Amino acid sequence: MDEDQDLAAALQDSKAAYVLSNVAEVVERILTFLPTKSLLRIASVCRLWRNCARRVLRTQQHLTWVSACGPSDTEVHALCSILAQEVENVFLLPKTVLAMVDCEAFTGQAYCYRQSKAKKSRHSPDTVEELNLLFPKGCDIMGIATPGIVLTPSGPSSNPPQEHQEGEAGFAIMLPSMEGVHIKPFHFCKKSMSPSALKEAGLVENPDLRVVLLFVYEAYKPGGARFLSQLLEQLSKSKALIAGGLVESVFSPLRQCCSQGAHGVVGLALSGPKVQGASVLLDQDISNPKEAEATIRRLKAAKIPERNTLGFMFACVGRGQSYYNNQNNVEADAFHKVFPNTPLFGLFGNGEIGCDRIIKDDYTLCDTETDSLQHEYTTVMTLVHLG
Repeated sequence: MDEDQDLAAALQDSKAAYVLSNVAEVVERILTFLPTKSLLRIASVCRLWRNCARRVLRTQQHLTWVSACGPSDTEVHALCSILAQEVENVFLLPKTVLAMVDCEAFTGQAYCYRQSKAKKSRHSPDTVEELNLLFPKGCDIMGIATPGIVLTPSGPSSNPPQEHQEGEAGFAIMLPSMEGVHIKPFHFCKKSMSPSALKEAGLVENPDLRVVLLFVYEAYKPGGARFLSQLLEQLSKSKALIAGGLVESVFSPLRQCCSQGAHGVVGLALSGPKVQGASVLLDQDISNPKEAEATIRRLKAAKIPERNTLGFMFACVGRGQSYYNNQNNVEADAFHKVFPNTPLFGLFGNGEIGCDRIIKDDYTLCDTETDSLQHEYTTVMTLVHLG
């Protein structure tokens, strides 16, 4: 009896082995349940598994993100600590990563706490090196430190977004290579910005350019305002949506062309037929939840699909809780009420870049004069669809 059972088990195992070694449809279906890092590991088992893994990777077109808030239990920032765990479980191959952290828990090239001068700061190894080890070779990583963070907690896109003007917080948005979407990072300082560099980055003379997200650092330094005006003057000639803010610092990519403390800009140029964008400006006159919601609701006119769409909120440090009579999370809650299934990310910074720009049917509501793109005590609320 035992021999019969052993024989039956052996036959069953041999059938399973045959299927997993020869039937591509079954293998491919099984591989769809594995996170990307596991796919990359098992792709080396045999040619069939490698080909199946490649086909599965090409279908993983959904963006994802990791968020963190609250003090870290380790020597590194909460986001960096969680990323190391969560990146093992994502179902995409990141091609571009946009990471933002609060500048209060960040100095120079390493994460640390700056709770008081009497307490010893705790530093991690080089942050850029750590991030590069977490993501695939060739992945473009943009890391930004800013006074405040807006994030949607990890998990479903329907999670309510949160405004963090104080305390440790951060997020990393991971974008795969997507058909019909071309994402090109750029980084300029006063030494490297030129017409040819702007063209190479796809920011000028690019009819497929749809959205430009830009983050200016050290803008308060001498020459920073003029540098920003010159850049926006070039960008305003395109029909692309322009949005972003003035941030504290940039920790990735590393500065190759300018000295520490010099002003500059980093960003993402999004081109392609499947990219859509729309934005509205919450100006200084909007100071209660009802008005904020009404302004954000105007984004509905753009009719942007929910799938693979991100919301970005670029707000002044002077807004938030104090601006709304001690009411917390007003603008993030208003966005969530209007777009309950769209994740929202962004920053509180030292200046905002953007305008009202909504494309509806055959016309565009747009105001992209250079002067109208720069603001203070406002919020630029943006939708970006990636196919």
